Amino acid sequence: MKALIAMSGGVDSSVTALLMKEQGYDCVGVTMKLHYENETFASDKCGGQKDIEDAALVCQKLNIPHEVKDFSESFKGCVMDKFVNTYRNGGTPNPCIDCNKNLKFKGLLEYAATIGADVIATGHYARNIYDETQDQWNLHKAADDNKDQSYVLYNLTEEQLKHVRFPLGAMTKEEVRTLAEEHGFVNARKRDSQDICFVPDRDYARFVDNYDGSKSVAGNFVDSEGNILGLHKGITHYTIGQRKGLGIALGSPLFVTRIDPVKNEVVLSHGMGLYKTTIRINDINLIRKDIFNEEQKVSVKIRYKHKEQTASAKLIADDLMEIIFDEAQRAPTIGQAAVLYDGDKVLGGGTICEIVS
Repeated sequence: MKALIAMSGGVDSSVTALLMKEQGYDCVGVTMKLHYENETFASDKCGGQKDIEDAALVCQKLNIPHEVKDFSESFKGCVMDKFVNTYRNGGTPNPCIDCNKNLKFKGLLEYAATIGADVIATGHYARNIYDETQDQWNLHKAADDNKDQSYVLYNLTEEQLKHVRFPLGAMTKEEVRTLAEEHGFVNARKRDSQDICFVPDRDYARFVDNYDGSKSVAGNFVDSEGNILGLHKGITHYTIGQRKGLGIALGSPLFVTRIDPVKNEVVLSHGMGLYKTTIRINDINLIRKDIFNEEQKVSVKIRYKHKEQTASAKLIADDLMEIIFDEAQRAPTIGQAAVLYDGDKVLGGGTICEIVS
């Protein structure tokens, strides 16, 4: 069988290529070019020239072919444009989820079909398990909970899961690095990327303001009753739960609890105002659609590093689900993903679109 290996230039995808080759697959490494040539910041970031060179060196070491596939146009449209628009509309985006959905899986799976590859393999820490009783592939958490990346993979469909492999799902990061060192990979101790690749300095507001010249404008900080507390610098400078950098002192800490792009207001309150019980999600992907015709007891994660919490979930429209937590959760945020679990199995998820109460 032939496998397309998504080669990011990092140690995880390099060991993925090694393991797939050892399993007998006819492998080809493919690196996605994500940035335009004039984006100088991209040279040492995900999808930049340094990653392309590292991936090519590993493929040479493994004696497998290496290709570069240009996804820069799709990356701008599906990831960067959405990132900017979400911030400008008062949300907090998750570009890695959008990249996985639209490029790493949709785009690479389509390309895999054109080169006769049966599966694609990535360096994500997750497990893809076939359930014989249901004749279905399911997405599960990685064995190493500290490295689990199932949260950012919830958009995978059952049909896609049939053609995806995660060889690192049962491994720890240190085991992966040790294997890379044993095989002399140039990136064995390469630092994991912690930044959003197109905002390497983490100044999201400046990036959004400079993206196309449509800068955000100052407006009012208000309390939950609408009383004006001061002036903000523009809504793109803030996210739900933020405390630092507000420039307002009222005797006790204030937090951003809501962003209103229509009124250009940032609502502040003391800590308890952050806790919410009921949210709604749209842009939903469910690996098992049928079970949500009725209310289901599930565990839900509302941020990548958030510990999932018990809740009830039910579809209330074709692309709208209401989630009611057993206990109020701190700072659920429009634009972030809510991912549903049954134990370590991913049931699906969607984008938080409304904070109800």
